[in-house]
Amino acid sequence: MEYVQSTQGTQQQILCCQCGTLTPPNPSNICVGCIRSQVDITEGVQKQAFVQFCKACERYFQPPNMWVACTLESKELLAVCLKKVKGLNKSHLIDAGFIWTEPHSKRIKVKLTIQQEVLNSTILQQTFVVDFTVQYQMCDDCHRREAKDFWKAVVQIRQKSTHKKTFYYLEQLIIKHNIHSNCLNIKQVHEGIDFYYANKQHARRMTDFLSTVVPCKMKTSERLISHDIHNNTYNNKSTFSVDLAPICKGDIVCIPAKMARSMGNISQIALCHKITSNMHFIDPFTGQVAEVNTTQYWRSPFYAFGSRKQLVEFTVLDVEKNRDTLKSKFCQADVYLMRNSDTSGSDTQFHCRTHLGHLLSAGDTVIGFDFTTTNLNDTNLELMKAENIPDIVLCRKIYGDSKKRSKKRNWKLKELPKEGTDTKAADYDDFLEDLEEDKDYRSIINIYKDHAKDYAPSDSDIEELPVIELDEMLNDFHIDDTPMKSDDSDAE
Repeated sequence: MEYVQSTQGTQQQILCCQCGTLTPPNPSNICVGCIRSQVDITEGVQKQAFVQFCKACERYFQPPNMWVACTLESKELLAVCLKKVKGLNKSHLIDAGFIWTEPHSKRIKVKLTIQQEVLNSTILQQTFVVDFTVQYQMCDDCHRREAKDFWKAVVQIRQKSTHKKTFYYLEQLIIKHNIHSNCLNIKQVHEGIDFYYANKQHARRMTDFLSTVVPCKMKTSERLISHDIHNNTYNNKSTFSVDLAPICKGDIVCIPAKMARSMGNISQIALCHKITSNMHFIDPFTGQVAEVNTTQYWRSPFYAFGSRKQLVEFTVLDVEKNRDTLKSKFCQADVYLMRNSDTSGSDTQFHCRTHLGHLLSAGDTVIGFDFTTTNLNDTNLELMKAENIPDIVLCRKIYGDSKKRSKKRNWKLKELPKEGTDTKAADYDDFLEDLEEDKDYRSIINIYKDHAKDYAPSDSDIEELPVIELDEMLNDFHIDDTPMKSDDSDAE
């Protein structure tokens, strides 16, 4: 009995018409080796190319006029490289991938696999490598940023106030969130700062940030620079004018009567306790806290009474604390005071109610606003009855000489790289003192250790590490032999 062998699964082969090698049948009847020796499908494809890279912004140039941020061996970078290769449109791209190279070699190698029809509809597939050389080239945005004379949008921040505490606070928030990274230039001008941008969208990002951190109002205007009548394109320069509320932390204001009633019947004479997207006021007589949002303020604006120069120093003679408010954040107290500017033989004493009872004790020095000796021109104050106007409103406690405090201060803040000098050094010292005394105020900004106050910095100490909590850095920091943190009197 004979067995018939199955021929399924076996492929017939033919002899190559040129070399006689067995090969699978194909329309040209030629083996793969002979086809490759006669035809090179990669002949018209570019094997070497250049890729432009901007070191400043770390972006690659994508023709015709776009710069794309890509990481090494990413899909975005592969797309940029494939668009640089000429001749791929005549073949069918099957696969593409990177071949690993040193990151600092300025070489990018891409392995390509293509297919093409040759010799009587025969499909030939071939793999080859394209070598890209990375060339450094500054992009247009970075070039304009370095030139510092080309801009399309400017954000003008202004505040009509006697001191600039809000500006210093806003500067630290901008540095913390890196909102100024796209600025072409920053200029210090009268009553404010100008931020110049090459892109209008970056300027809008700044204005959106300002509206979320400080109370402000904004106006927008555009100026036509040029107009192309052939393609109907316009070249405009945009200006964003941001006006900050002219009230800073620690200012004494007179709130309109109608607004004071809507805020929980707070006293019209109030002290600005904190500045955020809203303004926080505290009643110095009852300790009541209320907020005024941006819309309410600009509907009926009011202003501060004066600057720090108009504040008077007093010495605390006696303090009678209200027992019902001992555990509250603002302890109410009756304080008996004497002016420091009075002559030694004068026995004039003053009495006032204050919200600083948790900080004050006999012998302390405080500063406040004296309504008995100050001539004020305020519309809301003139409408108040004389019996409702207090004699003295205390603002804050003084923790020793400011010059000694600045010498002991072993921390510092970063500043914006702006043109022009800020001559109001006293306002900046007041802002630093507020940071020392208010834990909540300094918890939202970055504070850096000042190595120059401890020792001469070495090469390894050039990089500064931000300190999140100031209390960890100031455990041994004293002001007039009184610690900043204590159970009895908190310097907040």
